[in-house]
Amino acid sequence: MTHTSTRASLFAATLLSVSLALPSWAQDAAPEAEAETDAAPAMEVTVDTVLATVNGEEITLGHVVAAKEQLPQQYQQLPNDVLLPGLIDQLIQQTVLSQAIDEVGAGVEVRLENERRTLVAAEKIDDVITEAVDEDAIQAAYDAQYADAEPTTEWNASHILVETEAEAADLVEQAKAEDADFAALAKEFSTGPSGPNGGELGWFSAGMMVEPFETAVADMTAGDISDPVQTQFGWHVIKLNETREKGAPPLEEVREDIIGQLQTSAVEEALNALMDGATIERTDVTTLDPAVLSDMSIFE
Repeated sequence: MTHTSTRASLFAATLLSVSLALPSWAQDAAPEAEAETDAAPAMEVTVDTVLATVNGEEITLGHVVAAKEQLPQQYQQLPNDVLLPGLIDQLIQQTVLSQAIDEVGAGVEVRLENERRTLVAAEKIDDVITEAVDEDAIQAAYDAQYADAEPTTEWNASHILVETEAEAADLVEQAKAEDADFAALAKEFSTGPSGPNGGELGWFSAGMMVEPFETAVADMTAGDISDPVQTQFGWHVIKLNETREKGAPPLEEVREDIIGQLQTSAVEEALNALMDGATIERTDVTTLDPAVLSDMSIFE
């Protein structure tokens, strides 16, 4: 086992032991914390409030809050008065261990650099998103997309799918007969997945069905039964149940989609601007063996 793997395993074991101890806090710490709350008012704190000092190295409230954020979800659900002393203990243990090492290995150093890069980049993205997405921007994006939108036709249809034109022609006659039950015919004869549901396809708009099917439906009025229609799936007998004109969706219905679009657009624009303004020099890696990507021995 490499030195890097050994360090990672020990660190993981430490985290695991702390995590396994978390449920025991729920049995012992909560009553004590409740008693302390009754005894004294809450102290005033900031991100820099020192909660412990280990050989002169401070552990602040900020460190503890950030540690909670990285806990597995099942532990984050524990009460804060249970988590607080356990997280402080965890950070003290980690600090003692980190102070006991003479030299930080190359693998740890580059991971720290990558982690810092990731966190700082994420903060920049948050800043960009916060600045770009507000109610005015959301409304403007909605108006741009939907203010002049023309109503679109939607159809609600059922069909019977069979293998041959002769079968379809026979079913057209049956479906057009007086007192015919189209749903019953679909359940009995249709080979399509909608057959057990009476052939119902629900609501659909242009572009959602294959062209011959859509063309046939567009020429029908509610209640019509089509002549046999051939597609790559077979032969269809179509019944148009009803049509409707659908206008622009309300803002709240598409709010999340618009927010996502604004966020993506803002981040792409900011990133492109930063990339254009950056001095970037790339090493030619065409002769680099890609297998080196899995070579952890480079950290030794």
